[in-house]
Order: sequence, then structure tokens, then C-alpha cells
Amino acid sequence: MVVLGTGWAGTAFLKNLDYSLYDVKVISPRNYFTFTPLLPSVTCGTVEPRSIVEPIRKIIGKNKLLFNWFFILLSQKGEEIDYWEADCYKINTVGKKVLCRSKIGTNLDGTGEFVVDYDYLVIAVGAQVNTFNTPGVMEHCHFLKEIEDARRIRRSVIDCFEKASLPYLDEEERKKNLHFVIVGGGPTGVEFAAELHDFVAEDLTKLYPAIQDLVKISVIQSGEHILTMFDQRIAEFAEAKFQRDGIDVRTGYRVVKISDNSITMKCKSTGETSEPYGMAVWSAGVGTRPVIVDVMKQIGQENRRVLTTDEWLRVCGCDGIYAIGDCATISQRKVMEDISAIFKFADKDNSGTLTVKEIQDIFEDLCIRYPQLELYLKSKHMSDIADLIRDAKGGDVEKGSMQLDIDELKIALAHVDSQVKSLPATAQVAAQQGQYLAQCFNSMRDCEEHPTGPLRLRDSGRHRFRPFQYKHFGQFAPLGGEQAAAELPGDWISIGHGSQWLWYSVYASKQVSWRTRVLVISDWLRRFIFGRDTSCI
Repeated sequence: MVVLGTGWAGTAFLKNLDYSLYDVKVISPRNYFTFTPLLPSVTCGTVEPRSIVEPIRKIIGKNKLLFNWFFILLSQKGEEIDYWEADCYKINTVGKKVLCRSKIGTNLDGTGEFVVDYDYLVIAVGAQVNTFNTPGVMEHCHFLKEIEDARRIRRSVIDCFEKASLPYLDEEERKKNLHFVIVGGGPTGVEFAAELHDFVAEDLTKLYPAIQDLVKISVIQSGEHILTMFDQRIAEFAEAKFQRDGIDVRTGYRVVKISDNSITMKCKSTGETSEPYGMAVWSAGVGTRPVIVDVMKQIGQENRRVLTTDEWLRVCGCDGIYAIGDCATISQRKVMEDISAIFKFADKDNSGTLTVKEIQDIFEDLCIRYPQLELYLKSKHMSDIADLIRDAKGGDVEKGSMQLDIDELKIALAHVDSQVKSLPATAQVAAQQGQYLAQCFNSMRDCEEHPTGPLRLRDSGRHRFRPFQYKHFGQFAPLGGEQAAAELPGDWISIGHGSQWLWYSVYASKQVSWRTRVLVISDWLRRFIFGRDTSCI
């Protein structure tokens, strides 16, 4: 088994996989896992870089001991797991080979390239920054995807203040150096803007009192609101708070060009404008890595944004390849595509009509195979499928006498597939996919004989596993000033100081190890007591 990537998806998979069942090879250009939700905190010194990373060899070692304790008790050697620090630049899906290149060493031919065969391949390489081909972005903008990005931003912020303090600059030049622009009003951009505002207000103004009034922070968003993936109430509160804090939020603006000293934006109402800036951070979206684009061309998915998998996270059109995290999306099977097979399967007596009992006998399996069915019933406040059928037949039919043919079943289920939505590219989704896939591999042998999935509609028996189903546990948006917004299941919204303390507790508990947990909490305490470190290191 070859695992590509040590991000959220790959690390969750490795933490939960039973290594005694497979010969595991891990390949990644970085030998550590990064707790990416805290990267904005690293940019301003709230948290130190090494506090949110854990070496992947430590994670692998701990998991090996967890699953192989009985081997240790029997004085037998557990399975070895290999990790190689390298980039995967090509995947041969037909020959089942992974072509890799190391940047830290070379082989006999001087290239550092090597080939790894696989039976199972788990692709968890994540995504890269999407510049939308905007001129100047790659040359002049900072990104916020990796630890190195956060370190560069931290140095650049201090450099901007030091430049603005030089004695030979006029006021306009100082204002330019102290204009910080964030392109993208999603969670990353908003959190960085909030962290930067707190850094300036709580620490830098004390050290640079002569230029504190010249600082300007701008958030540029192409949509009508920031935080569009959150509830509208949170977006409105965030915009109002940023306005009170003096953060300039520009919605409806699209960046068309960035030079070394100015950023050009376009708005439908005002046209094209340019503004000078000192530092720009681009957080406007994610794109597909070249190795994934190549795989998509090999398997006929070249017109898609990312790799497409089925509900069991298997890459469509490939044998033995699975994809998890930001590099993939799940193609949920539609109910209407299988409506004839559903009707035929449920019609046990071949009468040409279905009774309520016949439908209810397969209802649980239908909900497992097509989770949009259960979501649709909840959205319509219906308790079971009988209510859906009664509603389709006019609502005046007694439950015991309800029967429907295939055309009536089509009408009853016509709008169910409207609940199918693509999962967001978040750490929460990636981690759940990694954990699910590891559990599938751990139980693969048992499930061959005793499958646990839903009934097969066109064949006999059951699917081996239940399809992956994402469970949303909520999301946070830190807004600065010790305030945060939380959107939790059940349409529960919390905004304010209490949500910030909830954010502290959740993010501390979600750390990958006790070492990082202690380091992060100590960093927060240090910041409360001594403030943030402003040295340019």
C-alpha cells in the first residue's frame, strides 16, 4: 500500500490504519503534519511554527505500537512502515507504479528519481493555490497554505513596519508600506485579517507609535459578502465588526492585476481602480496539483476540477486507487438514475405496484445508499417515506391503502436529488475521509465474508462497506478582539467572547499529539502575559 501525502486526510488515514495487515509506504515532500487551521495565528506570532507540526515518523511509530501491542507481548517484530521524503510527479494507473523525485538526495544517475509499485494507492496530496491566472499573483503575493508561507508573512509584516520607520520616506510612502491587502474573504482570509489587526493594535502600535495611524488593512472579496460558507448572520456580524475595527472590507471587487507596488481591482459599479500596497496575501481559492491533472487525463476525467470518486472513495475508472481530501470529490449516486432498479427490487411480488410495506422494507438501505433521501425528508419535516408518498398522491390517501406504480414513484422522488451537494474542501472533511478509509481497509477481510453495506439493487447480497457519509460538527470563524463566531449543528449560532473560548478548547483538543497540545496552550498563555514576539526571525 502506497500513501501519498501527510496532510489532514493522509495523516488521519495513517493514524487509524492497522499496519499489521499491509506493507505500507508513505511518500510526501514534507515529513510532518501541520495543523493548518492555526496557520493564521503563526503569521502574527500568536502561535509558534513548531507548536502546530508533528513529525510523521512519530505519528507512524505511535500507531504501530497501538495496533501491534500484541506482537510486542509475544516478542515478535511488528510490520515496518517506510517513509520517503519525495514528490510524486506521475502515477501510472495501468502499470500500478508511482514515479517519485527526491529533492534532498540523488541516486546513481543523479536525478533522485525512483519508482514504487503498489497494489493499493491512497492519494491524499491535497490542493495547491489557485491564482485564476491573475497576472502578478505568483510573483508578488504571499500565500497561506504551508508553515513556510506563514513564516514568510510574519517576516514581511515586520519588514513593512521597519521600512515605514525609515527617516527618508514621506507620508505617502509610509502609508503604502503599511497597507496590507488580503485577497479572498473566506475563513483563511478573514482569520488572517483579524489576527493581523490584533497584532497591530495590541503589540505593534506600542513599538511603532509614530506610524500607528497610517496602518490600513483591506479585505477584497469578489462575492457580495465575506464568509459565504457560513450562515448569513455570521457574515453580517463579521462585516460589522471589521467596520468597527477599521478593516476595509470591499465586496464585489475582483482583482485583475498585481504589480510590485499596486493592486488593480474591478467592480461593476465603479469600474477599474488601482491602489498601492505594502504586502498582499492571496487566499482566493484552491487549484488542482499537476500530478492529479495527469491522472485525470489518463482515466478520462480531464474536464473535471478534481479527481472523482464513488461513495467508497474509490477513484472512478481505476483499479486499487483511492483519493481523499482536497484532491478529490465524491460523485454521489442519484436516486433517479436507479429509480427503475429500486422499483423492481422493492416489488417482491411482481405486481407492478408497490405497497407502503414493500417500500419501508428497503427504506433503511435506501437511506444508507442515497443519503440525500433522508436529508430531503428532514427538509420537508417528514418522518418517513410514507409521508413523502402521501404528499405526492395528494395527501388524502389512507396509509394502509397506498399503492403506487413506477411513474408515481418517480413523481414522489423527483426532487430528492436536489439535496446532493459537493463536500467543502476543509480539514474536517479530509480527516473524516481518512478515518473512514482506514476502517474500511482494517475490516476488508471480514467484510468479504460478512458485508456491512446496503443491499445491492442489481445483484444479490450487500455492498462490503457502508458508503462514506460526512458528519458536520460545526465550524468557527475567529474575528479578533477575543471574539469568534461558531456555527454548530442544529442551526445553532454563537457569536462573541464565549465562542472564542469554545474555539480555544476545540482547537486545543484537536491537536494531533499531547506535545503539540501543550505547546499551543503555552503559546496562548505566553501571548496573554507577554504579548507577541515582534523580532524579524
